[in-house]
Amino acid sequence: MNYNKKSVEDVEVKGKRVLCRCDFNVPTKEGKITSDKRIVAALPTINYLRQHGARVILCSHMGKPKNGYDPALSLQVVAQRLSELLGTEVKMSKDVAGEDSKRLAADLKDGDVMLLENTRFEKGETKNDPALSKALAGLADLFVNDAFGSAHRAHSSTAGVADYLPAVCGYLIAKEVGIMGKALADPERPFVAILGGAKVSDKLNVINNLLEKVDTLIIGGGMAYTFLAAKGYSVGTSLLDAEKIDYCREMMQKAEAKGVKLLLPVDTVISKEFPNPIDGPVEVQTVKADAIPEGYMGLDIGEESRKLFAEAAKAAKTVVWNGPMGVFENPILAKGTIAVAEALAASEAVTIVGGGDSAAACEQLGFADQITHISTGGGASLEFLEGLALPGIACLQDK
Repeated sequence: MNYNKKSVEDVEVKGKRVLCRCDFNVPTKEGKITSDKRIVAALPTINYLRQHGARVILCSHMGKPKNGYDPALSLQVVAQRLSELLGTEVKMSKDVAGEDSKRLAADLKDGDVMLLENTRFEKGETKNDPALSKALAGLADLFVNDAFGSAHRAHSSTAGVADYLPAVCGYLIAKEVGIMGKALADPERPFVAILGGAKVSDKLNVINNLLEKVDTLIIGGGMAYTFLAAKGYSVGTSLLDAEKIDYCREMMQKAEAKGVKLLLPVDTVISKEFPNPIDGPVEVQTVKADAIPEGYMGLDIGEESRKLFAEAAKAAKTVVWNGPMGVFENPILAKGTIAVAEALAASEAVTIVGGGDSAAACEQLGFADQITHISTGGGASLEFLEGLALPGIACLQDK
């Protein structure tokens, strides 16, 4: 995929109706937004468009509505919050690409902003229905995609609309593509990737693709136990993808053949049972990675592994991290994840954290401002690391 895409700064927007796809899939409780982080993240692009005289038509999905309109998933709350943040009224349409949207779009003046109703209220959205894509495109003169969190989906509002309008990226996607694209295509070396999370099967293609690019690959989290089993170690009752043991052996052989250092935990924090509730008390001990007793499960990396992984991260010039090292939700089992976050924060390397739990860890620990880039999309950043073309980015015009 070409990562060098045109952005809002490369096109004339004055007087044009601009359909801008944002990620307003915000968490709500009892009709109130509990975190407006995603709305705030979209402001630089929206403000640029307004300041340069565009007539802005925002769109997004929220949640997974089952059968059309669902008042609990209406974007009305987003329109209200946006109006407060922008200091101007954001008009809200009653439909996605129907008569009300057309009327509001036609009435826009330069610098005005409107918001379409939840795109997933239209069944055609997730099917990338050409009729819906065409109807959305009919509202505007230009398409701007700024929703990296949805860029891995080929939906009408993320990709299909680009079949009918000139398409460029907003600042969020430009940053994701610029930083992550460079890290994968032309990294400063040594290049270290750290992968965690539960299952090997979730990251099969990520591991395979990264072994083509990195100098060191670190495997932690639940997925490490399948690699340890592939080395012939007993892993007790630890999480195990039994069908992927041969695959792990292949990946270890590939790393050796390519001269890539593959680091696995050398010690592990174990317990007799998974903590229940997840954040409740749990009795733990630390053992060598090849000495997990029967009836015990590994739930975090041990102290020696934390040192080993941190040293590799600190010696790097580029570090990509995706996935926790243990059951991060439990403070007793969060030490491995905290150690990795601390190592990245202390590193002088270009540090990139994939979305999801790794991003949450950096934010909760107060390290977010010491990381070069925290991705706004969990699924999208994983597919990026797999080397896949993301439909919502591939459809944008190349520079």
